[in-house]
Amino acid sequence: MLRRVVVDLSHEIVAGMLTRADVPSPHLTVAVPRAASGVSFEIESLTLVGNTGTYLDAPYHCHEDRADLARLPLERLVGVPITVVRAFGRDAVTALDLGDPERLWGRAVLVHTGWARHWGTPRYLNLDCPHLTAGAVDALVDANAALVGIDSVRIDDPADPARTAHARLLGADIPIIENLTNLEVVPDTGSRLTALPAPVRAMGSFPVRAVAVH
Repeated sequence: MLRRVVVDLSHEIVAGMLTRADVPSPHLTVAVPRAASGVSFEIESLTLVGNTGTYLDAPYHCHEDRADLARLPLERLVGVPITVVRAFGRDAVTALDLGDPERLWGRAVLVHTGWARHWGTPRYLNLDCPHLTAGAVDALVDANAALVGIDSVRIDDPADPARTAHARLLGADIPIIENLTNLEVVPDTGSRLTALPAPVRAMGSFPVRAVAVH
């Protein structure tokens, strides 16, 4: 019997953590303590913004008339064949870095820059973080990628006020995942991605437990 390897691609969510400098940290409280319940369970309350930890942006995030979290097609989120793009140490990931467009067609394209090694440090939030160029975004749209993810705090160039990657990818109904981790142990091909957010109506972003299985 073949043994499957499952790789967790999500950062843990911890109360008080900082995902981005411009969004508040998550706040965790106990709503029903164990003593009050009369048995052994506890109920917690978690307050967070959608852009916390490793999170997915649905098209609704940038386009009001497109799919929100609840309407995302599951075929883009469950068991999607992965292509990992190796761009370690690159600030700007170009179409040339993506390689042959045929290897991207209909796949979850995950960009490995190595930026996740800075997670939890002030360096991670710096505006010189790795991102996609406009040319790379066009190539991904033309290749009909099912989903695009990156192990960086932003998929867009922080100096680009138009947020080209978000606008074009989400405009083509391609979900985005930011703040991935552990891509160094995922094969370039041969794995499948599952990344499911809660199906919240009228919401465009939410944390995911993203896993690669091979």
